[in-house]
Amino acid sequence: MAYLFYSITFLFLVVATVLYTTRHHWRSSAPPIPYLTTPGPIPAPLYSLHLRLLTLKDNLTHAYTPLPTSSSFSSSPAGNTNTFASDAAAGFHSATFDLSSNIESGDGRAGLDERAKAEVRRLMERRGVAFDEARRLWVEERFGREGIGRDGRPKDPRAFMFS
Repeated sequence: MAYLFYSITFLFLVVATVLYTTRHHWRSSAPPIPYLTTPGPIPAPLYSLHLRLLTLKDNLTHAYTPLPTSSSFSSSPAGNTNTFASDAAAGFHSATFDLSSNIESGDGRAGLDERAKAEVRRLMERRGVAFDEARRLWVEERFGREGIGRDGRPKDPRAFMFS
């Protein structure tokens, strides 16, 4: 029985190697795999499922992440309210956009961009979405203003891209 297993494994490795080395010949006639090779946005049901799973994972792993103590604020200039700690306290953080490493390391830079924060906050309030979804919508709107498609590719027909 062991010879059968090893023979099948060896045959699989040989076939996989041959297919990999000759992929430039047959890849153009292979059918596209939906959502992996086809460019475009992720369908809304799959994206919302992804967000729900991330939220569930975040809730199960750590229900509460405390903000650092006042010693973390010592590196920021006095009177500066635009810090990473104030951004985190205002709700501009999530499991996929974590500011805790900036806060814990005492990062002395200014926090997030004020105008971008205001636009994200407006999206959160107007559409009733969470921070991650509002940030995604803001990026897509900004891409649209800059002439970039939803998939991240330039809309300019003269653009040349390497694949």
